[in-house]
Amino acid sequence: MVQASRSAQANECVEVFLGDGRVGVRDTKDLGRGPELWFTARQWDAFLSSDILE
Repeated sequence: MVQASRSAQANECVEVFLGDGRVGVRDTKDLGRGPELWFTARQWDAFLSSDILE
């Protein structure tokens, strides 16, 4: 997992795993025990280019 350099210090961020043609996302508050969301690389690219992030 990769943690952004601009993330909060109190585990108030998400982790993103990039590998094997897929992308995993999880909340850091659950210390790796909580739910994970998995996307194909194509789905992740569509999410990043969508208007939802504006």
